[in-house]
Amino acid sequence: MRIDDASFGPGIPDPAIRTTCPYCGVGCGVLATPDGKGGAAIAGDPAHPANLGRLCSKGSALGETLGLGSRVLHPLKRNAAGGYDRVTWELALDAVAEGFRSIIRHEGSEAVAFYLSGQLLTEDYYVANKLMKGFIGSPHVDTNSRLCMSSTVAGHKRVFGSDTVPGNYEDLDSADLIVLVGSNTAWCHPVLFRRIQQNRSERGAKVVVIDPRVTATAEDCDLVLQLKPGSDSVLFAGLLVHLAEHSLTDATYLARHASGFEAVLENARGIAPDIAAVSARTGLSPADIAAFYALWAGTPAVVTAWSQGVNQSAQGTDKVASILHCHLATGRIGRPGGGPLSLTGQPNAMGGREVGGLANMLAAHMGYSAIEIDSVRRFWNAPNMAQHEGLKAVAMLDAVADKRIKALWVMATNPAVSLPRADHVMAALQGLDLFIVSENVLSNDTLAAKPHFILPAAAWGEKDGTVTNSERRISRQRAFLPLPGEVRPDWWIICEIARRLGFAAGFGFADASEIYAEHAALSAFENDGTRDFDIGAHAGLTKRGYDALRPVQWPVPAGQSQGTARLFANGGFFTPDGRAQMKPLAMPALAAEPSEAFPLLLNTGRVRDHWHTMTRTGLSPRLSAHVSEPSVHVNPADAARFGLEEGGFARIANAHGAVVLKVLRDEGVPAGSLFAPIHWSAETASDARIGAAVQPFCDPHSGQPEMKATPSSIATVSYAAQGFVLSREAFALPAGSWWASVAVEGGQGRLFATDASVDDLMAAVRSAFGEDGLTEMIDRQGGAYRCAVTREGRLIAALFVGPSGRAPLWDTVKLAFADAGFAPENRLALLAGRRLDGAADPGPTVCACFGVGLNAIRAAFAGGGAMTPEDIGRQLKAGTNCGSCLPEIRRIGAQSRETVAA
Repeated sequence: MRIDDASFGPGIPDPAIRTTCPYCGVGCGVLATPDGKGGAAIAGDPAHPANLGRLCSKGSALGETLGLGSRVLHPLKRNAAGGYDRVTWELALDAVAEGFRSIIRHEGSEAVAFYLSGQLLTEDYYVANKLMKGFIGSPHVDTNSRLCMSSTVAGHKRVFGSDTVPGNYEDLDSADLIVLVGSNTAWCHPVLFRRIQQNRSERGAKVVVIDPRVTATAEDCDLVLQLKPGSDSVLFAGLLVHLAEHSLTDATYLARHASGFEAVLENARGIAPDIAAVSARTGLSPADIAAFYALWAGTPAVVTAWSQGVNQSAQGTDKVASILHCHLATGRIGRPGGGPLSLTGQPNAMGGREVGGLANMLAAHMGYSAIEIDSVRRFWNAPNMAQHEGLKAVAMLDAVADKRIKALWVMATNPAVSLPRADHVMAALQGLDLFIVSENVLSNDTLAAKPHFILPAAAWGEKDGTVTNSERRISRQRAFLPLPGEVRPDWWIICEIARRLGFAAGFGFADASEIYAEHAALSAFENDGTRDFDIGAHAGLTKRGYDALRPVQWPVPAGQSQGTARLFANGGFFTPDGRAQMKPLAMPALAAEPSEAFPLLLNTGRVRDHWHTMTRTGLSPRLSAHVSEPSVHVNPADAARFGLEEGGFARIANAHGAVVLKVLRDEGVPAGSLFAPIHWSAETASDARIGAAVQPFCDPHSGQPEMKATPSSIATVSYAAQGFVLSREAFALPAGSWWASVAVEGGQGRLFATDASVDDLMAAVRSAFGEDGLTEMIDRQGGAYRCAVTREGRLIAALFVGPSGRAPLWDTVKLAFADAGFAPENRLALLAGRRLDGAADPGPTVCACFGVGLNAIRAAFAGGGAMTPEDIGRQLKAGTNCGSCLPEIRRIGAQSRETVAA
């Protein structure tokens, strides 16, 4: 039994190692069992309090993403021709350090910057911030968490005085009402959604979903409030007015623990004086508003949880504050089953906030007051302490474009895809005097901007450190694979640069445990209860203790053996007077309104089985099966208005950029809006990098951009034909084709649309594969072409194409392509689209965890043996793991019953 396994929970087999999932902020515990071949078997950890053994589809498929085929394994230096040469670590580190030194000498310390990531471990984050803010002297350190949860950070700090999440996940188990605001929890935090649904089924908890879009989450709740984009704070200002006018506030709590209530109430009355005004501004019916207000007011055990729909707004900080105000006004905070809960998007967005990963923060939740600057300076013995806040992400890249920042080090993120105005960002990166990227993949859009150095960083499974999840729970992310090639941990790379810059004394860490111990000691330094973040109990942690560290919720001050489950039930806010500071809101408004030229609001977000820019999930065939290509979701009325066909293509354009996406009619998208996923990049699609079409307007407090409501136009794009290609090696489609890459077993897949003729495609196939082993079905007049290429008894390529609107389905061909026992004599049956084993076609994937298809679920419902999603789970296992497919299964069941009734 390993020491880290023995530290908590039930025993597990010797090879298994307890670690933490690298995806969202739920922070699920994972059991990883290495197979000795560079891979591992993955299971949920039943002893981890965040997930109690459950994993979502992405976590369950982690084992499929551990290969080295897409990894950068050695330091690379850009050569004069624009390519890359392998170099030694010594050469790369020396050159990077000298590049920084030269720019600082000639341009000053504020000409250099770091752009970090919620994928970094806390220890990586800590040394990056220490180096830049304490030793180089530049405040310009920001992170992709700016795009994720920075409005929550700002809202917490403005109201609570600190970036503190008051409650925890157990509140979702015991709440009598759970309100989900701007969060497609069923898809984006499915493990938590299962807890919510379990509470609903077992205890009768009510669930309210507030979102401009009717999502999978809204399909299984008690009340859906489909409000206008940008009107969240109107709804909650109206709730505050309702509570006050019906004498439902907690006067004792307000008198003892909050300031500013009267001013905030007056402000709320100016925004939302009555239900009629709320209805006019939100688009909700008065009856629905009244029902929500009565339910919220009459349910003491209420959790209000929110995510990106609230945060990614030019008024995100106010939206967060409007929710916090209602909980403070009723004293519903820090108590079991009740309180506000931010659902974090990234695995270590909170850990990054703890160490000062945001440009407006110093380490240990300290800010830039003179006292705090001096405290951090003395603790670090820092020679060049930053004296003011740095540039936030969008402003930082503007400074890069303007040549005010001349050196940038990007770590573990892909800003050329994820930041607003992505084309502008790409151009800015290409103009840097010194551009360094620490990465674990060989190719992505940011690397396409041609950094001067690519530094090979450790990936999940190789990293060793800590992360902090949405409920303030610190967990260990343990290594269970060796470092491949010349890969090194991020903290090691940063410390080596620090040493070369002359700061060896401050960065002489032997391992991650020493960094964590210093981080813990700083959190307690001159704290005495004045700061929320205090893990002083871990300051003396030995390497053995660090390895055995159990998941724990901070604060954990010195002398306290256990963590802290909840805060603020009895006040104790981290403000000068210990009282929450309620703040008036700005008048709710969008950053930019639709116009005649751009009549629709573009909303962006995630799909169920992918993550960020797909550099990990895009490797998994299982995760690529549910949503295989980038699409724009359009209300049917708007589709008719703009002449868009289901399954056709459309160009979405605005003042910032444009994309071309496949069209999906979606009644859940309100008229006047569009929805598009964030995941596709220039690496994975021809023209689907949605960040290029997102506006840069930011919240004045948080600096978070409004990524949910960019005024845009839409117009149909026509192609003569659509199809797919599967190949063992890369295959070049004719110029001008639209395409999307899809992970498949044994090779590469692309869905495409093209104006190329059948003869053009035939020529491309012959150029790539020759005629040996080529079998074709050709219909020039009908515009159809199908081919299969076999070599030595193996299917090495297949291409199917047909007229637009009659694109061939590829599920059967994918199965044959993945089958090592494919017999060449079956190629004609394959070209006919028939399954070679005689089995029924399972159809498009619905349940990614168990690979259950649409046709199999429909058949089970139609057979009469399955009447409920629970019956489907017993028969097919679909929906029994993470549950994120349950809303879709319910919808399939309802459609089956309608068909029978008809």
